[in-house]
Amino acid sequence: MAESPLLEQQRENWGSRAGFVLAAIGSAVGLGNLWGFPYKLYAYGGGAFLIPYLLAMLVIGIPLLILEFSLGHMTQRAAPDAYRAINRRTEPVGWWGILLGFVIITYYPVILAYCAGFLVECVRSIVTGEALPWAGKGLEGVANAKSYYFRQYLQMWPDDYKGYAWDFGRPIWWILTSLVVVWGAMYLCIFRGVKLVSKVVLWTVPLPWIMLLVLAVRGLTLDGSQQGLNFYLDPDWSKLSEPETWRWAFGQMFFSMSLAFGVMITYASFLHRKSDLNNNATIIGLADVGTSFMAGIAVFATLGGMALATQQAAAAAGDPSLAVAVENVVDKGPGLAFVAFPYALAQLPAAAYFGIVFFLALLLLGIDSAFSITESVLASLVDKTGWKRGRVLIGMSLVGLGFGLVYCTRGGLIWLDFMDSFINSTWGGIALLGLLEFVVVGWGHRLRRLRNHANERSDWRLGVWWEWLVRYVAPLLLGLLFSWSVIDRTAAAGGFLYAPDGKLVVPVLVGLVIAGLAPLLSLILSLVHSPGANSHAAPADRPRHGRALGATATLVVLGALVGVGYAGREVYRANHAGSRHAAALEKIAGDAQKEPPELPEALPEEPEVVRSASARAAWPVGIAGALAVLALVLGASRVHRAERDSMRPSSLARWSAGWGVMAVGGAAGLGLSLLVLRHRIDGALGKARLAIAGEAVEEAAEKSAHLSGTSYVVLGVMVTLIVVGLAWCFYRALKAAGGADTRQTPEAE
Repeated sequence: MAESPLLEQQRENWGSRAGFVLAAIGSAVGLGNLWGFPYKLYAYGGGAFLIPYLLAMLVIGIPLLILEFSLGHMTQRAAPDAYRAINRRTEPVGWWGILLGFVIITYYPVILAYCAGFLVECVRSIVTGEALPWAGKGLEGVANAKSYYFRQYLQMWPDDYKGYAWDFGRPIWWILTSLVVVWGAMYLCIFRGVKLVSKVVLWTVPLPWIMLLVLAVRGLTLDGSQQGLNFYLDPDWSKLSEPETWRWAFGQMFFSMSLAFGVMITYASFLHRKSDLNNNATIIGLADVGTSFMAGIAVFATLGGMALATQQAAAAAGDPSLAVAVENVVDKGPGLAFVAFPYALAQLPAAAYFGIVFFLALLLLGIDSAFSITESVLASLVDKTGWKRGRVLIGMSLVGLGFGLVYCTRGGLIWLDFMDSFINSTWGGIALLGLLEFVVVGWGHRLRRLRNHANERSDWRLGVWWEWLVRYVAPLLLGLLFSWSVIDRTAAAGGFLYAPDGKLVVPVLVGLVIAGLAPLLSLILSLVHSPGANSHAAPADRPRHGRALGATATLVVLGALVGVGYAGREVYRANHAGSRHAAALEKIAGDAQKEPPELPEALPEEPEVVRSASARAAWPVGIAGALAVLALVLGASRVHRAERDSMRPSSLARWSAGWGVMAVGGAAGLGLSLLVLRHRIDGALGKARLAIAGEAVEEAAEKSAHLSGTSYVVLGVMVTLIVVGLAWCFYRALKAAGGADTRQTPEAE
């Protein structure tokens, strides 16, 4: 098979396979695992979060990582030019990801600055001989850990503060100083290129794993740890009916794996042309899951100990109000890790010394991810403009530092939470970009060419199943999640921009502005001439195939999209009415728990508006889904037949297949939304009937102090998957190597 002309260009290479794998793991494994994963699981679904997270990793994450490695390696370009190399019209998708990556590096280094601040406190404690400011046992330690982070370090607004969300307040100078230091360290890591990066990560990646293991062991030895592990490992299955659980789990997978915003495409572009792709991607994906899972054990075992401390204090004082369950120990937000980990460290002997090692390890691990995102933005600008790398890096660092000042204020954590919520959203963040990436590359390019390219260089071979995942399964799942999440968000609030209480939701407004500007700026950047990226994956001398049927499929898919839009309006109306009715029923069940109970004389019947709206919505959803399936079948059949006969599928056939698969996913999401609404109303109705009859309303059982059978099963499945999967990957790597030299040398050698 002929190579892409872009592969003939000489490009800087990684020094070794180990350097590349560790760098890619360093990008995939970072604060997203130790900081993001625990707090998102804590806030959105508990143990149920693990199920969609694991599904997303296996069905979407690893296949997409292989796709990005193949695309970057085949074109030897950063993300925007890599997209242009396969189809000149798709370059804006690459720039869109780069712009979202830039949004991340405006706030990600601030989290590293927090780590630096805690590191300084540990050093100060050793020098002065004073106790750590968050030190303490039992209930005192819980209170100290929360008070230090939120009140002393961040100096956040008081709980009763009535100001606006955009009221930044004054800058916190120690956070600002730490941020400057972090950006300086990132600059030093990047300015010498990827060969220096491959040496840096040899030290920055293994150390955090060792410290994470120490903290996990310490957490497991705390009294009450099993209560926390039950929250982590024993799912509340009802949470799977909430789109928020799925949205945050899928978004966390994209964020943690550095997918869809150009990082892995850029990293793979620096690989030597004989490098393994498939096995490396699988190792990185499993390492990412393993690190997140271990971080969860460390955090939730610690939270169990913190919860038990409050319960023991309540029993001793005879005041039940002091007792706190695991799910209420800490505020459900991005500050979780900076409360749980310091508390766990404080329970160790020589806590300050362990704190230095841990926060230094966390800082180094986070820097791996931060400079990987920065490198992808840098490489894209250098490839596009031809400007000198050093000057572009200085400019980027100053701009990123400037935007980071917003997060160094008293209201900074609020804004950081806003931006992270947007990045993890399905309506404008990286999950939506992942959907576009699957469609653009899967249907706009000869996918078999990418598969063959990866198989020629890898320790094991992809089958046709990978193409089916990329073209059908993954975009269907993401399309379903997109429409389900949007309907749920808008229906519950009565509008996309407003909360149920009628207040404007500032993060959604900011996210919509960014979501609107990103594609516009991406289009503008794609119009700039890019030297050396004008090859096209579909040679013009090949005859086109499927124009007539493609035109028919296009008309059908246009009808399907209109149908999905109309069905979405009807589903919104049904969900809005149904959500209000379900909320009224849930209030009745809640009032039954009061003393004295407040109960109505009769249970309110389901209003006619809910029944009629649901009935009106069902038909358009079914018709739109049927049209979408027809468009997908017509377009996909032409594409597959053309590729089988070594011809060029018509653009209309590709377009109809790509939009068809998204329309099918959208219609499926609308249908699922109606089913979940029916489930919610039935559940609320059952509880309300019990309340009217004077019977106890079933509540979630408190987590036991001993591991449940379900927890053991989940633990066994996760450990087996990670250990066996990694063992198989390393076996394949050793078998393929056969004792050969794995150093990567330039083409000229």
